[in-house]
Amino acid sequence: MQVEQQIQTFRDAYHRLRDEIGRVIVGQEAIVDSTLTALFAGGHVLLEGVPGLGKTLLVRTLGEALDMPFNRIQFTPDLMPADILGTNIVMESPGGRREFQFQHGPIFAHLILADEINRATPKTQSALLEAMQEHQVTAGGQIRRLTEPFFVMATQNPIDQEGTYPLPEAQLDRFFFKVLVGYPNAAELSEVLNRTTAGTRVQVDKVLERQHLVDLMKLVREVPVASHVQDYAVRLVLATHPKTETAAPIATQYLRFGSSPRGAQTLLLGGKVRALAQGRFNVSFDDLQAVAYPALRHRLILNFEAEAEGIVTDQIIAQILQDVPRDAQAVTV
Repeated sequence: MQVEQQIQTFRDAYHRLRDEIGRVIVGQEAIVDSTLTALFAGGHVLLEGVPGLGKTLLVRTLGEALDMPFNRIQFTPDLMPADILGTNIVMESPGGRREFQFQHGPIFAHLILADEINRATPKTQSALLEAMQEHQVTAGGQIRRLTEPFFVMATQNPIDQEGTYPLPEAQLDRFFFKVLVGYPNAAELSEVLNRTTAGTRVQVDKVLERQHLVDLMKLVREVPVASHVQDYAVRLVLATHPKTETAAPIATQYLRFGSSPRGAQTLLLGGKVRALAQGRFNVSFDDLQAVAYPALRHRLILNFEAEAEGIVTDQIIAQILQDVPRDAQAVTV
């Protein structure tokens, strides 16, 4: 298959999936694009927004549009790790013998919706760490591989603090993107009412099979990145490290810690998906800048001064994008 045909195949699959989700989700184009970018890059997504903005509906619709097993886990304070991973139970064989058999938990699916993930205790949240990073779980004294591809789409509410447990930085770093879900505008809200109060429900069709998705994910990895574009991604991440020679002034002023190497990996992979979705087989500077916010916002840790002044990570990323030149030979920050 020629490169042009591969690109067209990817574009067709991407837009079919996007259009199918759009039959249910009103507006939120940037949110849908970010979610699909993470999906094709093989990463996990954290959706953050107040209740009622369609976070759960978005992930459920994506699960219905993919021809793969999909499970939803509602996180609550009393949820235990075994409720996610599974546990050994005593079963009686036909011969009358009793033996332990492993009962698989809901984590054994291709797409997992971790709804309100910050409502579970740290002990339960940690049950996802190994699954998200290694694509395996250790349960019943055995390591059990998860079937590929494996994605976690998690939601959390940023305003309800009672009965919640903030995700540790180590787990946040394992999310490919952190996507902020905002309020709809007047026209979008009106369309939401038209779709949800008329007594009709849209039937979502399966538009992408598992093996096709796996093939497209492999194609993403094959997209070339020019050395000067990769160097730009490196300099963007290094600019977030406070009190270093490469730090941007705003990072030294407002950050305690900058992005991990996963931030640079996310920039390149996200840029590759965006390039393919637009019909290109090379990554541009604009691709990296377009994915910088969801790729880095959860990987920057603010200091006390930033919190006191109400500075958010998106403001720091915006300034870094202005300060770091695309040309490595230009005057750096």
